[in-house]
Amino acid sequence: MFKNLINGEWVEGPRVTRNINPSDTRDVVGEYAQADATQARDAVGAARAAFGTWSLSSPQQRFDILDAAGTEILARRTELGNLLAQEEGKVLPEAIGEVARAGNIFKFFAGEALRVGGEVIPSVRPGVGVEVTREPLGVVGLITPWNFPIAIPAWKLAPALAFGNTVVMKPAELVPGSAWALADILQRAGLPKGVFNLVMGRGSEVGAVLLDDARVDAISFTGSVATGRKIAAACLARMAKFQLEMGGKNPFVVLDDADLDVAVNSAINSGFFSTGQRCTASSRLIVTQGIHDRFVSAMVAKMQGLKVDDARKSGTDIGPVVDATQLAQDLEYIAIGQAEGAKLAAGGRAVERNVDGAPGFYLTPALLTETTASMRINREEIFGPVVSVIRAKDYEEALALANDTPFGLSSGIATTSLKHATHFKRHAQAGMVMVNLPTAGVDYHVPFGGRKGSSYGPREQGRYAAEFYTTVKTAYTQA
Repeated sequence: MFKNLINGEWVEGPRVTRNINPSDTRDVVGEYAQADATQARDAVGAARAAFGTWSLSSPQQRFDILDAAGTEILARRTELGNLLAQEEGKVLPEAIGEVARAGNIFKFFAGEALRVGGEVIPSVRPGVGVEVTREPLGVVGLITPWNFPIAIPAWKLAPALAFGNTVVMKPAELVPGSAWALADILQRAGLPKGVFNLVMGRGSEVGAVLLDDARVDAISFTGSVATGRKIAAACLARMAKFQLEMGGKNPFVVLDDADLDVAVNSAINSGFFSTGQRCTASSRLIVTQGIHDRFVSAMVAKMQGLKVDDARKSGTDIGPVVDATQLAQDLEYIAIGQAEGAKLAAGGRAVERNVDGAPGFYLTPALLTETTASMRINREEIFGPVVSVIRAKDYEEALALANDTPFGLSSGIATTSLKHATHFKRHAQAGMVMVNLPTAGVDYHVPFGGRKGSSYGPREQGRYAAEFYTTVKTAYTQA
């Protein structure tokens, strides 16, 4: 059994959960301890006790530990990628790539631990000096999702530690394996006890403690809009700092002048890779009328060649949906779209067993055409391999449709027009904009985040992470 990490010790919980492989539901990845509220409070207490020393630790110590963790993650990328694919359903090449990203994130923030700087500014008063510095916040609670089970914990955890905070992390219940492996790596990298605590368990118990405990100074969360709003309300009630990443309904615009292969490949990647289970996925394809029919035909042809199978099998393009609940939600939205008048042009069929006869949560990628912006399938996040096509008259209408959403995470366009590309980058109401690229897939050293209902608070990743994980101090000295 895999245990929780509290105050440097591996601790059993009152319950155990089985981690199931969505590619083959007969396969149990492992049994993982479930913490309760008491253990969560113990973890918070350990983090609070460790903060005094860790917050004053040398940049070199923090660099050495984070760099060692990153080195081990990269050295074990194939092994850890196999684990990730097994528990989450992401195809093996994508899973290995995600692990590599996590390793590089730790390497990057190891360097940031050495680069935390400040400013010396002359005062308007003679003989007075001013210093502006950044200091750690304190205890940070991290609540991470199931769709990127090692990369998202890494991009929250690495900056939190690099800037001198202590951490209590609650990973998603569906994917405890990758989080446990990360905890094990950090423990062996020499992290002092109590600096990082892993509490696997239910949101109603473990998550509630992180939200309500006054010893937790900040919360960073990635997940659903509904949960994000609850976290915001709880943090505001006690004036804790919070950061929310909550999803998207991302558009990908295809203009008449687009390179058809570039447009189709970008749309396939954005909409269906990682089984569409990415907050940056393009679930709305907005296509101008001059290229619409050719684009749809090319999409359907390309989709027919996609292989849906076991995530770890060579040649698989699309793995399973993460669990039965998500599969049911995907199928429900496909039915809703058809009831609203959309045409199911390709896919959208549940497959109970793969080609080897293994039971799993398989769904052939679905393409819905002849849709309108007002349909629920174009307003609500589905979070699966379900993509709709909206016809637009011209660029101006396509841009208006792209922005007609309560979300604003990522937005993309396929065009060979510099004029339209430049205009779109400025006027797309999203935190990230892609030109002739999939909307999903961002570098680890640049800021990640959105606008509107997608995000709240400072950006994640890159040097911008310091905005959330530190507080600014201004100090005056009379000479």
